[in-house]
Amino acid sequence: MPAPGIPAEQLLGAAGVARRSVGAAESSAASRAWWDADADDYQDEHGAFLGDDDFVWCPERLREEDARLLGGPDALRGARVLEVGCGAASCSRWLAGRGARVVGLDLSAGMLAHARAADRRTGAVVPLVQADAVALPFRDGSLDAAFSAFGALPFVADAAAVLREVARVLRPGAPWVFAVNHPMRWMFPDDPGPDGLTVSQSYFDRTPYAEVDDADRVVYVEHHRTLGDRVADVVGAGLVLERLVEPEWPEDLDEVWGQWSPLRGALFPGTAIFCCRRPGSAGA
Repeated sequence: MPAPGIPAEQLLGAAGVARRSVGAAESSAASRAWWDADADDYQDEHGAFLGDDDFVWCPERLREEDARLLGGPDALRGARVLEVGCGAASCSRWLAGRGARVVGLDLSAGMLAHARAADRRTGAVVPLVQADAVALPFRDGSLDAAFSAFGALPFVADAAAVLREVARVLRPGAPWVFAVNHPMRWMFPDDPGPDGLTVSQSYFDRTPYAEVDDADRVVYVEHHRTLGDRVADVVGAGLVLERLVEPEWPEDLDEVWGQWSPLRGALFPGTAIFCCRRPGSAGA
């Protein structure tokens, strides 16, 4: 495990930003190392907001209890549900408390360690799997629902492969809902203040954002896709896009989360939630 109190940037030797292509293997290795190194700091900063057993979709504080993007209580009770990129598994734990049979999947052992710690605090144990989202270790058609709240997809070089895997493991008629950074945010600096209101790069520039060490080894990476790219990934996986949710910033929320802030949230969306479904019915 990483040394306590040392930021991930320092621990991994981040020395600068490189705008270049980053392949699947390089992305996976960087994300695993980054989230292992950053897990403690991430939970220290955001754990109270996320809770141990709460289902918050995004920094705009949209909760599944209110939005019901995966369906109502009757649909979830007894359902076999997968969380892709579960982190500390607070969303999974919330679903389990409502009768769902949930599995949390994450690439990072560091984040899963926090999930186990939350299990101990709450007494609610969620089965966990450490695996890459591009190769889900589940049988075809074995799940009743799947979701991802900012997990995996922004950090994967081949998001289309993730969606194909999700479509494979879902039964016909099952929902797949995923929340990601709103693609238009790519145009703006990663700044919650006034400097983050000015367009600084092209929306159509899909070159990943990568932080590298002195040897040009990628230590952190995010991949950009336009709204059109996301829709194409959904359709290409054989899924149906039923709804696109762009949560508005609540008037009573004054908390800043990274680039998310009341200033920016009042002007343009920070999150896009894609509500999809595998076609067909359970009996098909």
